[in-house]
Amino acid sequence: MKTSGIKTVRLQGGRMIPTLGQGTWRMGENRDQHNAEIAALRLGLDIGLTLIDTAEMYGEGGAEIVVGEAMAGRRDEVFLVSKIYPHHACREGTAQACERSLKRLKTDRLDLYLLHWRESIPLEETFEAFLKLKAEGKILDFGVSNFDVSDMEDAARVGGGEAIAVNQVYYNLEHRGIEFDLMPWCNKRGIPIMAYSPLKSDGDDKHALLAQAALKRVAKAHDATTAQIALAWLLHKGVVVIPKAVKPEHVRANRAVADIQLTDEDVTALDKAFPPPEGKVPLAMR
Repeated sequence: MKTSGIKTVRLQGGRMIPTLGQGTWRMGENRDQHNAEIAALRLGLDIGLTLIDTAEMYGEGGAEIVVGEAMAGRRDEVFLVSKIYPHHACREGTAQACERSLKRLKTDRLDLYLLHWRESIPLEETFEAFLKLKAEGKILDFGVSNFDVSDMEDAARVGGGEAIAVNQVYYNLEHRGIEFDLMPWCNKRGIPIMAYSPLKSDGDDKHALLAQAALKRVAKAHDATTAQIALAWLLHKGVVVIPKAVKPEHVRANRAVADIQLTDEDVTALDKAFPPPEGKVPLAMR
């Protein structure tokens, strides 16, 4: 799998994952956008954005269908991530949900399969099912999403918990709570963080973030957009970033983020505008 100059980080089992890829939240929901979404993902693959993140929840499988069409004939280029609903994550339900995802994605394997968030089904059951899927070659690695420190500690005590490859969480310049305890916990154990909604969620709050004065100043210094700087900051923090884009110009702009090198002065200015946490902050979710 080629990453075309995009850095990679090592997963627990030794495989490498690109640090910059493509998200698919809200894809597969509007038939009128179907062809544009496929074209955007294919363009991303063409220019080196080979990590694609999706989930059975996105468009109730619609996003996985889009991804499957986008990577037709190119599966070996892609580092493919999908996620399972927590209410499906019992022993038999996990196997069934994975089969449905594989069918929609038109592939025989996932590079990474994540528990989307934690509910009442015991982690022992989910991890046992994940390990079985891994032994069968249907998933190559597994991990979790939206797990705070207490959840990670619980998971670490469960059989299979030592094989958790990543933790995907809500993380961006305005939501830095994980830096106080969750990020250090994961870093100490070699578990990469994946950041979803790296520019916040859609809507006015996203635009408010990108209009922030310090972000504008740093962007001007790099001849970049504020969105690119917000993404570059996440790469600087050492996490895996999965922005979504449908317009071709946004796909290309996201790829260019990998070439932005923030200075110490840039980071200091952003820390002043978006202060890191001084104490425990409950894990944010979107």
